[in-house]
Parts: sequence; C-alpha cells; structure tokens
Amino acid sequence: MKTILVPTDFSKHAENALKVAAQIAKKNNGEIILLHMLELSTSGNDALNTSHEIPELMFFKNAAVAKLEDLENADFLKDIKVSSIVQFNMAFEGIIENGKKHQADLVVMGSHGASGFHEMFVGSNAEKVVRNSEIPVLVIKKEEDNFKIDTLTFASNFSDEIKKPFEKVVDFANYFGAHINLLHVITPNNFSTTRAAEEKVRNFIEEFHFSNYSTHIYNDINVEKGILHFAKDSNSDVIAVSTHGRKGISHFLNGSISEDLVNHAKRPVIAFKI
Repeated sequence: MKTILVPTDFSKHAENALKVAAQIAKKNNGEIILLHMLELSTSGNDALNTSHEIPELMFFKNAAVAKLEDLENADFLKDIKVSSIVQFNMAFEGIIENGKKHQADLVVMGSHGASGFHEMFVGSNAEKVVRNSEIPVLVIKKEEDNFKIDTLTFASNFSDEIKKPFEKVVDFANYFGAHINLLHVITPNNFSTTRAAEEKVRNFIEEFHFSNYSTHIYNDINVEKGILHFAKDSNSDVIAVSTHGRKGISHFLNGSISEDLVNHAKRPVIAFKI
C-alpha cells in the first residue's frame, strides 16, 4: 500500500480517515494523496460552464488550497510524502477517477453513515465510492489514535466469484499481520446446515496459501445483522466484505450488504470489488 488516496471535505470524519491513512503510510514508507472536490451547482460538466463567475470559482479553489496546505503541515503527517489535489467535480466521481489516474492502492475515507429516507434516496459519498471503486476502500467511522488490525472478519457466501477479491483480502491481512475470521452467516431465508456451510468455507480456503484464519458459522435474522453481531462478539478490528457494485434498479431491489455496513457499522469497514 504505497499510494493512499484520502478524500477530504475538511470535516472531523475526514480528519479521522486521514489520521488512519497516515498510520498506514508510516508502516511502509507510503505516500498520501489528499483530494478535495468542489461540488458547485452546475449547468454543465466543467467549471467554465457553471452558473458561477470565474472570480467566485477561484475564491473557492484558493480557499480549498489554503486548507489543504494547513492539513499537509499537520503534526501527524510529519515525515510522510503528501500531495494535494483540488478539482471541480462530483465528490464520488472525482474519487473514482483520481484513484485510477494515480494508481492508488487504497482509498481511505471517513463516514458518519446514513439512515432512513436519506440513506434510501441520497446515500453517503462513502457508500457510492464503495459501490463503484475498483480499488479497495477503507471506511473509518471514528477517531482511531492507534489503528491496528489484529483480527479481521471477512464475511462472504464463499462462492467462486469471491476468490479473486479474496486474494486482496489476504494481502491486506498479511500487511497488518492480521488473523482472518472467515464468516458465513446463515439466515432463515437462506438456510444451510452447519456441516454444509463449514464444508463450503473449507473448500473455498483450500486454494489459498494462507493459514492465519479460523472459520465461523453464525445464525441471525439477516446477513447484515449477523456480520455486525459477530464482529462485536469477536471484537474484530475491521469488517471486510466484497461488493458487486450493482447500479440502477438492480441495486435498489437487491441492495448491497457492503453499503449497508458502511452506513451502520461502528467499526472500520473495507470493501473489495468483485
């Protein structure tokens, strides 16, 4: 994880994410790219086509640049290579584009979550990034003065399509020297015997040269609650999931467990794209 992209809106949640990114970068002499998107109301696709006058645009941009310079000089970023970007774009689109452009290994961003009407019809930027990013996204929910991952819970149905993103999960766990809890949640609507579930997980993991793991079958009323309850019971440091990145009506009807966790989990969540 040499290059870490950290979107910021200069909020406390964004600062929490930046502090975690700093701790990760220091582990491997990595660099941080700070990104601020200026989401101004527009009538077109670029700043020159907006309803704002050019002097007003420059005022907002210069103010953002000044704030980023202050951030770069923060004590917790000392001895870390940090660069800054300010762009006019929708936040989640800018995050996706810059992640690809700069070949980031990880996106770290803060989130306060969402619920109810706001969650259904608006959603957080973190949720949108998790849905669309090809790069792993680590979502931080609160201040983490000593960010460490001793135990990571990876929740999955352990189908064949999960094998490719699981390779990234293993790399991430190895980076922190973390133990992986392989979690299979059994629900009333998708019942499986414990024996069948354990065999499925066992067949899945045997292809990987990784031994620092344990398997867990957990029963709950739905998958999301099962993951949250198990993570709490096992005192996991991070929840890891894979996401399809469904869009449109398919996403509305099927939802996404990854995005639900981003909204509702109280501990960090990292998502890997299938």
